[in-house]
Amino acid sequence: MTTILVTGGTGTLGRLVAERLRAAGHDVRVLSRHARPYAVDLREGGAGLDAAVEGVETVVHCATTQTGGDRKAAANLVAAARRAGMGHLVYISIVGVDRVPFPYYRAKLDVERMIEESGLGWTVLRTTQFHDLLVKVFRALSKLPVLLLPAGVRDQPIEVAEVADRLAELAGAGPAGRVEDMGGPETRTFESFAHAWLRSTGRRRVVLNVPLWGRAYRAFREGGHLTPERAVGKGTFEEYLAGRKG
Repeated sequence: MTTILVTGGTGTLGRLVAERLRAAGHDVRVLSRHARPYAVDLREGGAGLDAAVEGVETVVHCATTQTGGDRKAAANLVAAARRAGMGHLVYISIVGVDRVPFPYYRAKLDVERMIEESGLGWTVLRTTQFHDLLVKVFRALSKLPVLLLPAGVRDQPIEVAEVADRLAELAGAGPAGRVEDMGGPETRTFESFAHAWLRSTGRRRVVLNVPLWGRAYRAFREGGHLTPERAVGKGTFEEYLAGRKG
């Protein structure tokens, strides 16, 4: 039985990863800001983080924030892992972090490089974004009577449970470096996904595609965040919508 720490272990992905690792017979520790006994803010580190990684053989690093702090959190985690003599750090990243000059993506790429240069055994998995991110975006945009979408952008969302399965598999194995990307089963326009969400929720909105500007938008338009050659996901967006409320 392996002792595995899951950072962000109460989040959308981390919770599922922890469940799968426990089901496989591992001793699982969950770290998040409010999950005792390992209630730790990775951006601050400290004795609580050292206690969390003590005796751990593998860490699955799912904790992340789009409001900044991923670099500092990763630096603290890597330092604690080194002190503890930990053997394997598994990191979940995003397809396109090296192609799309978006601030959150740049932070994820920096964390990848930090882990690769850490001296620890490591595994990095990049996936496309989860279905629930599209829902969050559409829900926020639908507060207006007109749903304004970035023109010319496609997406390839993936089912989070499938990513959790893969991460649990990787955590149970040895360091593998950068493994093959995972993408959702369909690459479609934002507008197509938006109409599917509107139908599923009974909302009525006019959908307009609005051209934007900037390098990040151009990279999204060019499909830098997509991996059609690795469309290994099974669950579709419509299947995801059918299994949720609102």
